Amino acid sequence: MNYLFLDNGFEEIEAITTIDLLRRANIAVTTVSITGNPMVLGAHNIAVEADGLIERIDFSDAEMLILPGGQTKLGECSALCDLLVAHNEADKPISAICAAPAVLGKLGILKGKQATCYPGFQDALGESYVGGLVVESKNIITAKGPGLSSDFAFCIIEHIKGSDAADAVYDAAQY
Repeated sequence: MNYLFLDNGFEEIEAITTIDLLRRANIAVTTVSITGNPMVLGAHNIAVEADGLIERIDFSDAEMLILPGGQTKLGECSALCDLLVAHNEADKPISAICAAPAVLGKLGILKGKQATCYPGFQDALGESYVGGLVVESKNIITAKGPGLSSDFAFCIIEHIKGSDAADAVYDAAQY
């Protein structure tokens, strides 16, 4: 299972586009609220009901962990941070877009890897920051910001199911 984490203030386009395109590729993705409430309010006042709460999910089947950006407190959720560190130590894939790669940088997950992020968050990435639009490095996929949500999702699809699956969704979506 692939898990996408939501906190109040998440960037809706980054979360919803990623969920939509992954599901079009028949990739299972479960949305997870870290707020203690299944209803999560995005940065532009779009409410989304998460599939589950972080404290109630067994992540033993986790394949990829996905972090949308926005003005969130993802990096302050100890359960999520512990999960990210353990996932990385197991060399399992993690993807983050916009401001969310800063969470990975602060946790030391980006050491020895390349990454990108939204302008202004580069310091948290340290030596890993290389700019770019979408960067895949080892087990990490990062993207610069909201306008790259589709490219981010297509990179995830290609990582999970290969280029033929990504191309099929790409063509069907008329991208």
